[in-house]
Amino acid sequence: MRAVVIQEYGVLPELREVPDPVPTAAGVVVRVEATGVCRSDWHSWQGHDAEVTLPHVAGHELAGHVLACGPDVRRWQPGDRVTVPFVCACGSCAECASGNQQICDRQFQPGATHWGSFAELVALDAADVNLVRLPDSLGSVAAAALGCRFGTAYRAVLRQGAVRPGQWVAVYGCGGAGISAVLLAAAAGARVVAVDLSAGARALATEFGAVATIDAGAVADPAAEVRELTGGGAHLSLDCVGLPGTCAASVASLRKRGRHVQVGLMPPAQGVPPIPMHRVISHELQLLGSHGVQAHEYPEMLSLVEHAGLDLDAFVGERISLDEVPAALARMNDPVPAVAGVTVVEIGR
Repeated sequence: MRAVVIQEYGVLPELREVPDPVPTAAGVVVRVEATGVCRSDWHSWQGHDAEVTLPHVAGHELAGHVLACGPDVRRWQPGDRVTVPFVCACGSCAECASGNQQICDRQFQPGATHWGSFAELVALDAADVNLVRLPDSLGSVAAAALGCRFGTAYRAVLRQGAVRPGQWVAVYGCGGAGISAVLLAAAAGARVVAVDLSAGARALATEFGAVATIDAGAVADPAAEVRELTGGGAHLSLDCVGLPGTCAASVASLRKRGRHVQVGLMPPAQGVPPIPMHRVISHELQLLGSHGVQAHEYPEMLSLVEHAGLDLDAFVGERISLDEVPAALARMNDPVPAVAGVTVVEIGR
């Protein structure tokens, strides 16, 4: 099969021929039809993830159909259209038993702990626990756009963030996860303030329901702007960038008893955020993490997409081929992306 292989951190990966994967006893091999290009993949390429070993194939926001099944697989057969959460669970640890597969003690992550979906084929273990059936009405590109960023935003906004109608929500960073958070918060009846350096991203946020936007590069203190716009601060603020500065600004944007949810990954190599803990104490703020979404949440999430009339295709800013993945990863070095929305690879394009 063809796959985009990382041979050295920070050096452009190359599209090359590699051996086809084979399913484990409880796993499947999926023929990839579409896969998103996510900032998590950029972190893997840059060497920020200690679980990544070289050579490596990144990619985790995938949609495709089952090609082959291991002998212990019961729920799936070749031809089934599927996707998976970016955190895949073992199905038997204490966290899995409690329904919290997104923090499974023995989790594996396609594109991080294992080779991922920047390839024509990808092997996925524990298929009966992790695979999600795709409805015929949802195309593969839209399903890839639904991948880790939309799912993570779904849990961050509606579960961890517990957003309520009428509340103010600040979203720092309007890339894939951030723009998903804007859409989901607006659909829940919240008033959203979107903060981003990119004019295109801010325009997309407005299109998706933000009532106000802030150019983070044009103001000295975005958090102060949020507090001014919201009459005292956001009830919920999300850092969807994952930088020390955006994390601290998100916390500083909150009103009393507000909730900060950290969505963007924060590798220690990028520095420790200067959290204003005096404000956390005096305002009784809540600091929360959000690590993906469980496979069992997908049916309700897909139902929300359908009943709210959310257009997942509108998230897609760029469709590329497999051989364009290295250039797409390189463009993530630019803090202001040239294209708003999600980049999706169409295998065979």
